[in-house]
Amino acid sequence: MRFIQVAQSAEDLERAAAFYSSLLGKEPQAVFDPPGLLFFDVSGVRLLLKKGAPSALVYLEVADLHSSVEGLRAKGVRIVKEPHVIYVHEDDRLGPTGSEEWMAFVEDSEGNTVGLVSHVRTSGD
Repeated sequence: MRFIQVAQSAEDLERAAAFYSSLLGKEPQAVFDPPGLLFFDVSGVRLLLKKGAPSALVYLEVADLHSSVEGLRAKGVRIVKEPHVIYVHEDDRLGPTGSEEWMAFVEDSEGNTVGLVSHVRTSGD
C-alpha cells in the first residue's frame, strides 16, 4: 500500500492553480472543470484541489524554510505562524537523526493552512 492522493478545498481553481504553481514550482498535472478538479504531482502523490472538498492541513517539505517563507511573504502570502523548531530528532523514527525539524504555516489562496517543513542539521553533526 502507498499514499496516492490528498484532497484540499479550492473554490476558485484558477486562483488555486496560480498559488500552488508558484509554491510547488510546477504547473498542474490536470484540470477538469467541470466538475472542479485540479491536480498537481508532489513527489508521486497527487494533490487534488477540489471545489467543495473539506479543508485539510497539508505539510510540504522545502529545502530552505526561511527563504521559502520570505519568498511567499514578498508575494503577499499571509504567514499564519513564523518558522520555529518543533522537534530535535535524536533518532531516525520521524526524521533524520541529528536534525532539527522546523515548521512554518501559511495561508493558501483558498483560505486553507499549509505547513512548510525543513530539516536542519544540528551543530556538531
